[in-house]
Amino acid sequence: MSGSQDAIVRELQKYTTCDVSDALCKLKYRNGGFLSGLTMWSPQRQDGPTKIVGPAYTVKYVPLDDPAPKHPNHYIDTVPKDAVIFVSCPRRTPNAVYGGLMSTRALASGAVGSVIDGRFRDLQEQRELKYPIFARDVGTAPPAELLKVAAVNVPVKLQTDEQNMEIRPGDYLIADLNGVVVLPAELAGKALPLMQKQVEADEKMAVEIKNGMTFTDASKKFR
Repeated sequence: MSGSQDAIVRELQKYTTCDVSDALCKLKYRNGGFLSGLTMWSPQRQDGPTKIVGPAYTVKYVPLDDPAPKHPNHYIDTVPKDAVIFVSCPRRTPNAVYGGLMSTRALASGAVGSVIDGRFRDLQEQRELKYPIFARDVGTAPPAELLKVAAVNVPVKLQTDEQNMEIRPGDYLIADLNGVVVLPAELAGKALPLMQKQVEADEKMAVEIKNGMTFTDASKKFR
């Protein structure tokens, strides 16, 4: 990561995915950057303090009969340090597109976690590695009979009918118990001050609400 990316990641570590979404909603970014259907599976299933933040390193799987040529090298060997791996595969694919050896290599490369827009496997191995995995679901079969990697570090679309969301290389991915959010790189500088302001206001509201103030009055006073 560049120095500017390092600074942004350090600042983002202070906030939850909900804080990031609140800021993006204020900036009129669709759905507050939320990527639906992706939840924490490792190191625990929707439990614990795990949070990952980093620039996206994207991987695009396509069906074997897609005319695009297969990517010549394995994507896992070129993962940048401090990146969040985002693996995209065609929707409704029954096979897993990511496994334990991928996480072993990712850890050795210094990746901070992986987000799988599809199925992954080797759940126990992932947890033994204490490697953060956010995904749609688990599976057992590898992808080779159905899919191939066509591109690395290209824009990819979230594989769901619910949203039309794009994840681009270098966009920031933030993931915690609440889910996964994408923060477009060009909006980070505008979003961070909004996060700080919102969190400070919410903290003041919480104090007054506990002391008996209504939510409506607290909102008027602090927001």
